[in-house]
Amino acid sequence: MTSLLSLAGRTYLVTGVLNNESIAWHVAAALQREGCEVILTSFGRVARITRKVADLLPTRPEVLDLDVMSDQSVASLAADIESRWGRLDGVLHSIAAAPPDALGPGFVGAPAGGVLDGFRVSSYSFQQVTTALAPLLRGAPGGGAVVGLTVDSTRALPGYGWMGVYKSALEAISRYLALHLGPAGIRVNLVAAGPVETVSARGVGTFSELAEQYERWAPLGWDRTDPARVVGAVLFLLSDLSRQTTGQVVHADGGMHAVFGGVGVPPAATPSPGRTATV
Repeated sequence: MTSLLSLAGRTYLVTGVLNNESIAWHVAAALQREGCEVILTSFGRVARITRKVADLLPTRPEVLDLDVMSDQSVASLAADIESRWGRLDGVLHSIAAAPPDALGPGFVGAPAGGVLDGFRVSSYSFQQVTTALAPLLRGAPGGGAVVGLTVDSTRALPGYGWMGVYKSALEAISRYLALHLGPAGIRVNLVAAGPVETVSARGVGTFSELAEQYERWAPLGWDRTDPARVVGAVLFLLSDLSRQTTGQVVHADGGMHAVFGGVGVPPAATPSPGRTATV
């Protein structure tokens, strides 16, 4: 009997690899270490960077073109994968973008054009890519798995502006995809990551303050410099261990979503019975 933990021999598509600090890069590396074949996507000027950091993975993967602003590009990606690999076992969607004037206080006056483009890249593309690849995911042993990356969007995060709205929309889209694709054996889930120092995070003016809040108050602790803290949740959702889990948001944030930080003494500074606290 094959172990539910085993991912060996499977094929996964990973989008959004911009450098070797990104969550997507670390997921790709972890999948390869588990014996999977990984396919990356990129587009335009960024593709040169993606191909460069692909060389830093345990095995250099193929990098295919994907422009989520183009319906034809998405369709071509699906056709290319079908002709060369035949099927997919899972997908990590890690694509998001927003114009600078749509972040922070720019939320109030951001022009519609940029806001709508950001929605297409950050939210609609999840539905677009998933439905295009659904025929390739149907044949996966144990069912196909699609995982997207989000943040804790249950509250308004200072500095996130329209990106916070895009992430809220992403959660709704994931639930509807779970509803419509579940009968085909495809599960759709999200991982809500704590603040990690990535290229996109640097565009959020309040990132340092938010990360400090997590590092002070998350019950399990947090480290903004460690993308690997999120990888386990993604691998769980891509594996057969989650074959009865869909439409969920799994928080990989040290437990911060469950507590109200900022009042009293951080839990890390509270001594356990019989111990002296070290801060």
